[in-house]
Amino acid sequence: MKCLFCKFGNTEVIETRVSEDKSSIRRRRSCTNCRKRFTTYERVEDLPILVVKRDSRRERFDRTKLREGLLKAVGKTTITAEQVETILSQTEQIIAERNKSEIESGEIGGLVADQLKTLDKVAYIRFSSVFKRFVDVEEFENELKKLI
Repeated sequence: MKCLFCKFGNTEVIETRVSEDKSSIRRRRSCTNCRKRFTTYERVEDLPILVVKRDSRRERFDRTKLREGLLKAVGKTTITAEQVETILSQTEQIIAERNKSEIESGEIGGLVADQLKTLDKVAYIRFSSVFKRFVDVEEFENELKKLI
């Protein structure tokens, strides 16, 4: 594994943990060159799932893209990086259990939003405002009233 920082080609594993849902392995690594530490995740690659977008385009499910959107929503909240990974893993697990080759993008948004709602209401509203596409203040206000 290459170092994230100096790109040296040799790192050592310091610690290994299996995630709570046993779907991935978390490894803490240390670069043998610069001594900086970083985390990697190892998971089984499943058959590709196609995401059906609002405009009917189809693209391959991309965990990284979902993570980026989730990280924007949870910025400056109490949600940790591990909780983000748990949300991602649980969402992937739910999608895989449905045993379908395609899923609507709105369904994925709903799965993530449901998990955020129980963890942090601000992150939930931020995420929902993008995936539900609030057009005006009234829609935003209605969603807030549901939370209260």
